Amino acid sequence: MKDYIVRATAANEAVRAFAITSLNLVEEARSRHNTSPVATAALGRLLSAGAMMGRMLKSEKDLLTLQVMGAGELKGITVTADSTGYVKGYVANPDVMLPPKNGKLDVGGSIVPGMFRVIKDMGLKDPYVGTVELQTGEIAEDLTYYFAVSEQTPSMVGLGVLMNKDNTVNCAGGFIIQLMPFTPDEVIDKIEENVKTLPSVTDMLKSGMTPEQMLTTVLKGLDVDVKEVSDTGFRCNCSKERVEKSLISLGATELDSIIADGKPVEVKCQFCNNAHEFSIDEMKELLARAK
Repeated sequence: MKDYIVRATAANEAVRAFAITSLNLVEEARSRHNTSPVATAALGRLLSAGAMMGRMLKSEKDLLTLQVMGAGELKGITVTADSTGYVKGYVANPDVMLPPKNGKLDVGGSIVPGMFRVIKDMGLKDPYVGTVELQTGEIAEDLTYYFAVSEQTPSMVGLGVLMNKDNTVNCAGGFIIQLMPFTPDEVIDKIEENVKTLPSVTDMLKSGMTPEQMLTTVLKGLDVDVKEVSDTGFRCNCSKERVEKSLISLGATELDSIIADGKPVEVKCQFCNNAHEFSIDEMKELLARAK
């Protein structure tokens, strides 16, 4: 199944909802960064959330950044999404290993305590920045808390990544359900009733459920209306030209020092791990431009 995002409403637009299947993009992130299982699960959950939240952006030039800054062994996660729902991201410590907790990957234990930050660049003078304290480090619960505290939007977030025994990704995805200010009490009660018997995200995906089916399960009895289906994936916009600008910004003194080493320079993109190489002659050209 290809990766894609569904945007929908329910209960006569009293509820808005998003769901995603993201196996391929999470597996690509795992492969690019060679992440451990717990790091893959943490990064995969945030990538899935970022892709869905990217589809919430108003303008096509808007950008979203999600940052988890933890004191645990994982240390941190950064994910960036555009308004089309394409994402990129990385973890600070891709090699982190922890024993399972209750038979599951201990994502929360690898992160907390710490902070969760959402940055929205909407083309204004200053970006919107919302920061909350991490509640569990399990990502979904922290996003639910963020929406309630920073955006005053009652929400329910479900995210999941299931690994194979060979440490590749078996399935990944999730959903975001949000209540509008006029949502009737009976609709809220129905959602709460559905949640009591709701399977985990990974159980739903493993059973073959599509994003549409996940939403009809979470919002059972509330007339789900799918508004849009869009592709998603792992996409990085790094290029040699962008790296050149970063190197020039180091200044002539620093570039002089690098050239004095007499060795070609390799710069890796944090987000996609692609390497960009520069010969000594190319570095001298950048030095001339820096001056």
